[in-house]
Amino acid sequence: MSRKDFYYHASPVEGLTRLEPRISNHGVPLVYLSGKRENVLVYLSNAVEKYCTDTGFAYTGQWHKWGPYGFDKDGRIRLEEYYPYALESTYRGVSGYIYSVDDITDSGYELSIPDAVTSSVAVSVCGTEYVPDAYEEILKAEKSGLICITRFDELTDNKKSWLKKVIAEEYDRAGAHPEYRYFLRNKFPEYTFDEIRN
Repeated sequence: MSRKDFYYHASPVEGLTRLEPRISNHGVPLVYLSGKRENVLVYLSNAVEKYCTDTGFAYTGQWHKWGPYGFDKDGRIRLEEYYPYALESTYRGVSGYIYSVDDITDSGYELSIPDAVTSSVAVSVCGTEYVPDAYEEILKAEKSGLICITRFDELTDNKKSWLKKVIAEEYDRAGAHPEYRYFLRNKFPEYTFDEIRN
């Protein structure tokens, strides 16, 4: 891991002075950070939580995280819209905070995410940036060449076939997450099988 001047963490929560380890999809309590500010913009909103909240689906457990992104060969993050207007419906009008950290103890936990680091202990915040609209900030980063975006209407037939298979598998594995199944049923009705729609 190369040393960065700052590491970044995004959160909808205002006023954090320390970032505490939390359990995410990896099942290990960690603080997740990136050496690239633009890479944390995607964490300002979780599509699953936002959709459920917006449509009145009551849920009190730990929200499943939705991460429709990967990385290009040059290391730039690539956001992919897996359903129409996914970026806009997830991020438009959503505000949040990007926290800067200048000193971490790397957990050593291996993530296959470029420029990402984790800490298994709390880290102190040294700076805070308010982001008034995550969608506008993502579009600004795209325009600057820092983020690549594949819109829904640009998905290839191969990607659509892959997505259909993955969504059905995700639905099958989501038994402990009714909120995630609700999201998948409603966002991808054509990608789930009749016998698993209930």
